[in-house]
Amino acid sequence: MSLIYAMNGNFTQASFFIIYAMLFDGFDGIVARLLNTSSEFGVELDSLSDVISFGVAPSFIIYNLYFKNIETFGVVVSSFFMIFSAVRLARFNVQLVGFDKDYFKGLPTPIAAVTLCSYVIFYNNRIFSEETSVYFIWILAFLLPALMISNFKYDTLPKFNKRNIKKYPVKFIIILIAIILILLTKGEGIFSFCLFYISTGIIRSFFNFINPKKRRIMNTSESNSKESADPGLNLK
Repeated sequence: MSLIYAMNGNFTQASFFIIYAMLFDGFDGIVARLLNTSSEFGVELDSLSDVISFGVAPSFIIYNLYFKNIETFGVVVSSFFMIFSAVRLARFNVQLVGFDKDYFKGLPTPIAAVTLCSYVIFYNNRIFSEETSVYFIWILAFLLPALMISNFKYDTLPKFNKRNIKKYPVKFIIILIAIILILLTKGEGIFSFCLFYISTGIIRSFFNFINPKKRRIMNTSESNSKESADPGLNLK
């Protein structure tokens, strides 16, 4: 549906369908856990679906929105989302050793896609001028794909249960605040929250770089994470 709407020039609806895809991407993990049907097949199928929803569809939107008239170079720039999301998900699958981890390596593909889509829905040619909007699209078209294949570490979304609430109180407080702000702003806060989430990986890497001891602790924690869990809950 996102591809169809984008082809017809309705980029707002096209972007909304990618956000819907992100919601369903979270629900499939809940269903898999309830039915006890988690499997390696599910991991691979989920990743293939993610490439379409969070790689191909965003590429098609920005191509039709801004880069269609730049001919070959526009096709190349637009394809970065699709290509790098595929690389990101392939790396995720081959490095997967147990599904309960504190961090993802690289920006998760759904977050990258929703960052772009929330900008298109609420800001593009609305709050910003048309000239400024073009600059933002160029920045997002290069920055988001690059972050997907980066080594920046991003927090995972913990499963909602009493044990995890006690273990990760700060994460759940931030999630609660984000939900409240998004509801109060009627969705406009999605883009701001995405930018905040993106900045956490960059800031964490900076502090780890200047603090080698902290970096060694994180690397040890990551290598010792061997617990098995539901793959569908991961943002990838």
